[in-house]
Amino acid sequence: MRVNLTVNGEPRQADDVWPGESLLYVLRERLGLPGSKNACEQGECGSCTVYLDDTPVCACLVAAGQAEGRAVRTVEGLAGEEDLDPVQQAFVEAGAVQCGFCTPGLIVATHDLVRRNAKPTDPEIREALAGNLCRCTGYEKILDAVRLAAARREEAR
Repeated sequence: MRVNLTVNGEPRQADDVWPGESLLYVLRERLGLPGSKNACEQGECGSCTVYLDDTPVCACLVAAGQAEGRAVRTVEGLAGEEDLDPVQQAFVEAGAVQCGFCTPGLIVATHDLVRRNAKPTDPEIREALAGNLCRCTGYEKILDAVRLAAARREEAR
């Protein structure tokens, strides 16, 4: 089957998609967007988090056909033409990137949090990131990055 969707603001199509194929597979293998990572394939780790019609979802759990006619925004789509998104920049500056496998999902989850909540508390940050697992950083630098991103977003207002 053919799947037509808008990815990062551009109309895209994927051909020869089989019915059980995941949105994650389509993004990575058919559309050449490797940012979202394939780890658990069960929606437990959050490394494949993308926006689907402005709602964060685990792309490994979304059947490709469910994305027909819908808008997808990946971690690649957060950055501007020349600059990183402030959330991406905060992760770099805070040293919240180690192996990088969890980073795309954490960035999308953080992006969603700070757009909804300009001044998240530590418990709110922890709740928002609860579906994202990291095996390297110990989370403290990730929390620092979220705090930095939220502070910068608040300053920009």
